Amino acid sequence: MKVLTAILSIMQVACHGQLSSNYTDLRYHMVGNQLTTRGISHPATLKAMQTVERHLFVPMSLRKHAYDDTPLPIGYNQTISQPYIVAYMTQLLAPKASDRVLEIGTGSGYQAAVLAEIVREVYTIEIVPELGNRAKNLLQQQGYDNVTVIIGDGYKGLEPKAPFDAIVVTAAPEEIPPALIEQLKDGGKMIVPVGPPTAVQTLVLIEKKRGKVIRTELSAVRFVPFTREK
Repeated sequence: MKVLTAILSIMQVACHGQLSSNYTDLRYHMVGNQLTTRGISHPATLKAMQTVERHLFVPMSLRKHAYDDTPLPIGYNQTISQPYIVAYMTQLLAPKASDRVLEIGTGSGYQAAVLAEIVREVYTIEIVPELGNRAKNLLQQQGYDNVTVIIGDGYKGLEPKAPFDAIVVTAAPEEIPPALIEQLKDGGKMIVPVGPPTAVQTLVLIEKKRGKVIRTELSAVRFVPFTREK
């Protein structure tokens, strides 16, 4: 019996090692074939995308698709964004190691983890308690102690921790919440999808320069709606 147990244990370790190796290969393939070929060149973003184990942020039943070029459902009518979109939005922010970043819409926690690989502090707000708590536990398990997950309505941002060097919004409001623009540091950047929930939205880059707000419309996207507390 002890021999059988030992054999099973060795097989499990070998299997786990093989899976880990496969996921690493898939992650590097994702970066090389989905990101760099589409113009993602920001070194810190590429390194973070190579490092963060995306398969841990998707449901177990979908892990074989974790590194596919597509968004995936994570429950509660929410999704984890396509890897390219995560990298694209991160690159647009051009985050630095000293930055404090606010994310609205924690979801799976994947975008927060990517940012946490680069910046000093990430504050992320999730309105769905089940998703927020799940992401919080996962991020803690992965050692991301520079991420603070807050359960609540992100429309008003997080004034006590403002101003932020960068803000990323991962759900689509019909108009950009004024509080988020106010909480953006001068010289900071915000990336947000804007538009109605039933149509294609526009990814918008907001830059604050010497007190002026510069708005640049980038590309057509489709995100889940920005939800508010009732």
